[in-house]
Amino acid sequence: MVTTFLKRIYTFIIFFFLYAPILVLIVFSFNNSKSRARWDGFTFKWYIELFNDQYIMASLYNTLMIALISSLAATFIGTAAAIGIHNMKGLSKKLVMNVTYLPVLNPDIVTGIALMMLFVFANMHRGFFTLLMAHITFSLPFVIMSVLPKMKQLNNQLYDAALDLGASPVYAYRRVVLPQIMPGVVTGFLLAFTLSIDDFVISFFTTGAGVSNLAITIYSMARRGIKPEINALLTIMFVSILLLLIIINNRMSKDSEREDKVK
Repeated sequence: MVTTFLKRIYTFIIFFFLYAPILVLIVFSFNNSKSRARWDGFTFKWYIELFNDQYIMASLYNTLMIALISSLAATFIGTAAAIGIHNMKGLSKKLVMNVTYLPVLNPDIVTGIALMMLFVFANMHRGFFTLLMAHITFSLPFVIMSVLPKMKQLNNQLYDAALDLGASPVYAYRRVVLPQIMPGVVTGFLLAFTLSIDDFVISFFTTGAGVSNLAITIYSMARRGIKPEINALLTIMFVSILLLLIIINNRMSKDSEREDKVK
């Protein structure tokens, strides 16, 4: 009984230190006062001022566009790569899988500096395009790792049967394989979208003057002092990413339940 009580207290302390700062941030985003030392009434004015700030809105536009385009590109390329890797055999498959895991295991700062050096070496002007390419690059492994398990569960005889009935390989993949791996494809897209919105380190090294996402904008604003608008912006980002993670986890749970029923 005492042991159970101590475990609960320990768990509560851990979650308190993890989420108390975020809770304070959310509460003070509705504070009528600019001071962080006192509460001066409930208000939505910082959210209104946030959406009237052209600099932040431009960063929001860049963030959503880069997240959407990079996620779609990473999902398309990653799904095709997962199908190709699944059909590989022997040492070549192990080698490709190890290379695929490298961007996931690498620290973000290593990936960011490596991509920056690549763009400098290629004499590419750093801006929206280089930022987009960087986001596609670090999102790809997560899409592949989401789709590959679905490929392993796939019944290959269905694809062969479609070919025997006269379907072309492209048509068979589109009408037979893709619908069965679609849960993994959607999960990969959501993961890529979430990671793109959340990224700062790689974006910082691969963007150029005049182009920034929300993470870089928040960093720049925070260096001049924490404004109430930043609290509002961070609250919106936290809630958005939390909702996306809930959707991803819900999809993964449903996929696991389906697998258990099949078994």
